[in-house]
Amino acid sequence: MGKTVLVMLAVMAACAVRAEVKIPRSAAEDTDKVMSEKYWSYWNDEVQKKIDADIEANRKADADVILDGAPEGTEVNVEQISHDFVFGAHIFNFDQLGDTTLNNMYKNQFGTLFNSATVAFYWNKFEMSSGRPRYAGEYWDSQHFWNNCPNPEEQLHWRRPPTDPVIDYLKDRGVRVHGHVLIWGSRFNSIPAWLFDKCLEGAEREKFLNDIMQSPIKFGAKCFPEKYKPLFDELEVSDLDKMFPKFADNLKREFALRIKGIAEYYKDRVDSWDVVNESAPDSVGNNMNVGGKLMKSRRYKLMPADYTYEGFKVAQSAFPRSVKLNINDSPYSCIQAYADQIKNLLKRGCKIDIVGIQMHIFSPASISAIASGKDPMNDSELAAFKQIDPQHVWKMFQIVDTGLPVHMSEITITAPDETPRGGMVQAIIARNVYRLWFSLKPVMGITWWNTVDGCGYVGEPVLSGLFTRSMQPKPAYYALNSLINGEWKTNLKVKVGKGGKVKFRGFKGKYVLSWKDSGGNVRRKYAYVK
Repeated sequence: MGKTVLVMLAVMAACAVRAEVKIPRSAAEDTDKVMSEKYWSYWNDEVQKKIDADIEANRKADADVILDGAPEGTEVNVEQISHDFVFGAHIFNFDQLGDTTLNNMYKNQFGTLFNSATVAFYWNKFEMSSGRPRYAGEYWDSQHFWNNCPNPEEQLHWRRPPTDPVIDYLKDRGVRVHGHVLIWGSRFNSIPAWLFDKCLEGAEREKFLNDIMQSPIKFGAKCFPEKYKPLFDELEVSDLDKMFPKFADNLKREFALRIKGIAEYYKDRVDSWDVVNESAPDSVGNNMNVGGKLMKSRRYKLMPADYTYEGFKVAQSAFPRSVKLNINDSPYSCIQAYADQIKNLLKRGCKIDIVGIQMHIFSPASISAIASGKDPMNDSELAAFKQIDPQHVWKMFQIVDTGLPVHMSEITITAPDETPRGGMVQAIIARNVYRLWFSLKPVMGITWWNTVDGCGYVGEPVLSGLFTRSMQPKPAYYALNSLINGEWKTNLKVKVGKGGKVKFRGFKGKYVLSWKDSGGNVRRKYAYVK
């Protein structure tokens, strides 16, 4: 892709309205074939006008500032220097890109494009050995190791850097820190295998391994081989409590110890936490609060009963009050269940400060279908269509309205392919949904997930980044940067009124006001618009 074409694509990525999208013939793409008429029927002029009006109403505020000693009529430069709104990304590839220059380019996005970073605390990689959490870095976490590693994606700690160096870096740059995640199920990328062996004692260990399941050490994420599934399905929770009382007590204890240990170590240095991740499907029909010690999780098999409630109760007693506690899920398939779960937890006294909502469109085929206007061919494509349909998003926010702020906590929008048009498709979709979320009053932040192509978890799309693997910015980067550091930052000039008063309306955040006094000296005053 030539530089001229890339610049044109960057400009186009900043356009929200179809009529503004112009692709030069040299790009070998016809203007009308970037996005279909059907796509733009979702994002029509009326939708765009509503979004603009809601941004004006929900993201801006009026400011009255008194400038002592500034005569009436003095010209004042008003410059926004920070956002109240959270624009984040995860920082899982800290020092892991294989080249110092690329690492620096990656890290420099935090404090420029992003004012918030999600730090990895996945239990199975954070504490690979019992009692040895990876707070501090070792040689295998250094740039030297990763710069000389021929197969980084195959390393156990790929995308899982030690937490202290990352948090120290973010704090030095004034970037908000979000921890992900304290409690997440008992499969996938979450609970360490050693936990099962540690929590099983005596006869319970033998029965568990022989009759119920085989060791996760052998089977990894596949906790329950098919031959054990019928027996497990037949068992009632009361049966499991009788069979594994020590296991249940030990598991609950270890969950609590993990939360307390991290809280004691970091106190308020981490601004917010995902306390429990993706538990809404387990809460259907109050299935979690089963009255026993264990529960049969829909996704994770065996878990401590009421584990989401228990996790929040421990967290709110362990962390300082100033630390925000989040619940996090992908509710597009269980919207009502998620809303009901949150309301139930609040009623029972849980401190939930922020509701996390994920939106992942992993499938290039789904993105391609969205762009081309094809009717959904399967449930995956239908789900993707709903996630970018403004009408559906507005409806979803009505259902999930709990009175709490909402963090769009994990956002994945892949490109359909590596062509110039593919990059534009990703950019246009990203720009439109960011504008929509930014306009919604409950939303307090948006966090993009994988910012670099080819750096996602197994099964995540290769082309979902804002940058190529060599840290070249893609059209989606320019689209978001033009919003975050352009359209959504207030910079203007105003005149001082009577009594040194300055009035203006701007996006919420921190400002510096500067002017020259009668002697020609530059004066400054900081103000916060909220």
